[in-house]
Amino acid sequence: MTTTGTFEELWRFRELFYFLAWRDIKVRYKQTMLGVLWAILQPLLTMIIFTLLFGRIAGLPTDGIPRPVFYYSGLLPWLYFATTLTTAGNSMVQNTNLVTKVYFPRVILPASVSISGLLDFLVGSTLLVGMIVWYGLSVGPSVLLWPVLILPLVLFTLGVALILAALNVQYRDVKYAIPFFIQMWMFLTPVIYPSSLIPEKWRWLLALNPMTGIIEGFRYAIVPSDGFALSTVLVSLGISILVFGVGYVWFRRTERAFADIV
Repeated sequence: MTTTGTFEELWRFRELFYFLAWRDIKVRYKQTMLGVLWAILQPLLTMIIFTLLFGRIAGLPTDGIPRPVFYYSGLLPWLYFATTLTTAGNSMVQNTNLVTKVYFPRVILPASVSISGLLDFLVGSTLLVGMIVWYGLSVGPSVLLWPVLILPLVLFTLGVALILAALNVQYRDVKYAIPFFIQMWMFLTPVIYPSSLIPEKWRWLLALNPMTGIIEGFRYAIVPSDGFALSTVLVSLGISILVFGVGYVWFRRTERAFADIV
């Protein structure tokens, strides 16, 4: 199937895509007392714990950024990445009945998860606005980076999710490996520490992790700093596009056998 044919097929099934994305949102908050407020509470409570443990007790630097803002601005994109990866990575197995009975482009399942997860990200971002006002931070033109960086965040997350979802169909061990994989990944990403804490000669290794440039870009959008490297964000963008391309091609090539295996 050509690229043009692929996108035409996806467009024909756009209503199913909207339905699945809306279903994911409703299922997430169904029969919950606080509903969408969990999108704020999760990063908020995690931020409080990080501020106490890593900020006050461990004394990790935050490059002059108020600790709550430092941790919260890093947690928002990270929690989107972690939550979407977990849900989308298991999307094929969890929708066995749909996959085996009806034909549709299977990529719609993990893609709908990645889009529905943006609601939590956007709702959580509203609290960050209040934190900016509370700490009297002056927002400049750099804040325009915030919506721009959503693109590489979604592309990279979806690219990894497509690979994991395809592997999960063939090897059910992947379901158990994903949480451990995400936990280890967080320590390799400047969520609880700034990149400046890493010796300069090793920072290029940290930059190979696309989440590094994405998270540091989100922080820079709120509180610009001299230590910010635009090249790191550009590297993250390039790798994100590459990973998405590889994930998409791999997924499309293996999806023909999903109905037989799953």
